[in-house]
Amino acid sequence: MRFLLDHNLSPKVAEPLRTAGHDVTIAREVGLSSASDEVVIATARLERRVLVSADTDFGAILGLSGAATPSFLLMRRASNQRPAEQAALILDNLDVVAGDLEGGAIVVLGEATLRIHRLPIISDT
Repeated sequence: MRFLLDHNLSPKVAEPLRTAGHDVTIAREVGLSSASDEVVIATARLERRVLVSADTDFGAILGLSGAATPSFLLMRRASNQRPAEQAALILDNLDVVAGDLEGGAIVVLGEATLRIHRLPIISDT
């Protein structure tokens, strides 16, 4: 899977993902540290990457936009976990959510929680 790791997560999260065979771009290494959320989303979409972040704003932007891509993996309570624990949490759950991420989804991943919202999110109102 192709990931774009947001600047609010440690770059150390990337190595276990890469070791497991995933293609990981780190936002701060490609000049996206101070980019707007919209630019980060556009980059993930253009490069067909799953955006991985602890920033809930990305989910709100994607949900309100009606966009079907990019997929977004929200790491809940990431500040309470070490980078190796964050990477392990992603890898441990990837088999369950891979199809959703490939098809367009917001996945909320916590130590004891997993929620999946398919994109685009359509409002009933």
